[in-house]
Amino acid sequence: MLRVRKVRPADRRGATIVETAFVLPVFFLFVFAIMEFGHATMVSNVLKNACRNAARWGAASGATTDEVVAYAQNQMKSAVNLDAVTIQVKDASFYDDRGESPSNSDGWAALPDIELSDAETRQMFLVRATVRYGDVTIFPQPWLADVTLGGQSITRHE
Repeated sequence: MLRVRKVRPADRRGATIVETAFVLPVFFLFVFAIMEFGHATMVSNVLKNACRNAARWGAASGATTDEVVAYAQNQMKSAVNLDAVTIQVKDASFYDDRGESPSNSDGWAALPDIELSDAETRQMFLVRATVRYGDVTIFPQPWLADVTLGGQSITRHE
């Protein structure tokens, strides 16, 4: 006759610890990834909003380029380290000639600078802010350190 042995809770004493040791690192990986993705999205949105607000203010107020840069920095100072952010104010008149947008950061940086106090009425300009992800990350991740987060806004001078 076959005997069936009942498993008693005392026989499973180490199973919970082993299961936790396998599951907990994966769980924390997901939690930290969600936090990091949320932070990167927040930084990207802050840069976009700062550029949009600075461009809108600069177009309507008759401000200088330096004042627009300072305005954008003021908009984003609570979210990012300003020493890590690059802000550019460039002439975007190539859109009036049906030019194509630059395909990379070097192309945007190569556009001519503009002094907004000397800009003509209806002249297009852009405000662009970029930051290296490695400079704003919560949990440093070497494989994402050189990713660039950014925002820009293109508008016409009034």
